[in-house]
Amino acid sequence: MPIISQPHEFNEDDLYVDLRPTIGIPLYLKCEGFNFAGSIKLKAAESMVAAAERSGALRPDSILVESSSGNLGVALSVLAASKGYQFVCVTDSRCNLAAKQLMETLGSQVHTVTELEPEGGYLAARIAHVRELCEDDDRYVWLNQYANPDNWSAHYRTTAPSIDHAFPELDVLFVGAGTTGTLMGCARYFKRFRPDVRIVAVDAVGSVTFGGPPAPRMIPGLGTGVRPDLLDESFVDDVVLVEETDTVRACHRLAARGFLFGGSTGTVISGATQWLAANELGPDVTAVTIAPDLGERYLDSLYQPSWVKRVYRTDALDLTDEMAAHG
Repeated sequence: MPIISQPHEFNEDDLYVDLRPTIGIPLYLKCEGFNFAGSIKLKAAESMVAAAERSGALRPDSILVESSSGNLGVALSVLAASKGYQFVCVTDSRCNLAAKQLMETLGSQVHTVTELEPEGGYLAARIAHVRELCEDDDRYVWLNQYANPDNWSAHYRTTAPSIDHAFPELDVLFVGAGTTGTLMGCARYFKRFRPDVRIVAVDAVGSVTFGGPPAPRMIPGLGTGVRPDLLDESFVDDVVLVEETDTVRACHRLAARGFLFGGSTGTVISGATQWLAANELGPDVTAVTIAPDLGERYLDSLYQPSWVKRVYRTDALDLTDEMAAHG
């Protein structure tokens, strides 16, 4: 049995769900939410913090600061608490209340940006706030998950090899695109060691990551208002954009079968479903996607019927019934 002394020492990396009985398509879901931070972001957080410590940028009196829509902020809060650092998370009004409460409970400060930048929206505003903090006090250390190669290298070293080992016959890997750390780490690994595997990026409609027009997005996780510096599209074979109502449909359909996952998972499953239907690779295709977190942090948003009705002008139950009718 595992015995640990630090929270980052445990991370279940080999749990997959066969989604055929639930949604009727040949797709395996890699579950990344079973660690003390509750998401895949613990891998990137640990990688970036360790690199900053090795380089000497992060010292005992340093104050970690990062822009995050929630999950990386929680992961850095876990690490900061265990290592004795101060941490400031700069987020925006879309961040789930549960994520904010978790960060504050772990001893972190949460700065919530409420005004959008004309170019780049909330993300640009968050980054501007981070820069201001760093300019005012040289104790602040910004890891910059959007441009830090230690973000994607964490997944090159862990996530991708785990999938490769579990699925030697893998045909298609679907990866959600946020900072593109997970996407680029997995894509770089498979392009080097298994170039026959097709890498499909899944993004939210309204995100500018792959050149689409900006539009309001209410579910934190995937999508950006500023194109991430980490992204190199030459490693990506295809891109699927998903409407947020489809994200909600997918999440509610999974919940109806006992699987409670976060919004990013609903997005990647919806995108994978669309792509597999359009490409008709047959029932024997081996396809995998990644669930970055679980669903408890979304109970007051995409799983709350009143929130869904207010944001999308429709009812969560209607969305679930519609998906079931077409499933």
